[in-house]
Amino acid sequence: MIFLTVGTQEPFDRLVKAVDDWAGSHDVPVFGQLGRLEPGSYRPRNFPFEPFISADEFQERAESCTLMVAHAGMGSIISALTMAKPLLMMARRASLGEHRNEHQLATAARFAGRAGLHVAADEGAVGPLIDRLLRDARDPSGAISPYAQPELIAALKDFIRGA
Repeated sequence: MIFLTVGTQEPFDRLVKAVDDWAGSHDVPVFGQLGRLEPGSYRPRNFPFEPFISADEFQERAESCTLMVAHAGMGSIISALTMAKPLLMMARRASLGEHRNEHQLATAARFAGRAGLHVAADEGAVGPLIDRLLRDARDPSGAISPYAQPELIAALKDFIRGA
């Protein structure tokens, strides 16, 4: 199953439509969490979706998916890394009215190339990248721990004790 999540603040029609177009010609289950849907927001025809889901449902869907597809938001990135799920991300663009500034472009650029994280430059790259990622086997050894490294904890303790 592919889990599409675009956050909770704004619609992300470009990404939703790209995944919907791909889903229309593939027999792979997709579920979408689409955030706030405004009048005129794109609504997928080829997969079920909800504007909002609970934190528990998000966790369940993320854990059970084969591939996460998301905006370049830190919550999605951290979730995918922690669960060792491959993530295809596409940045929202302020220049296209999808966000307030271009910070998601910087986020996507910063994480591009890290094992398990894949960036689609635009909606035309989404379908081919989904196809490639579903073909590729994912090595779960790239998972990050949900806990801080012992070195960081020790440094924080030392700092607090010294303050």
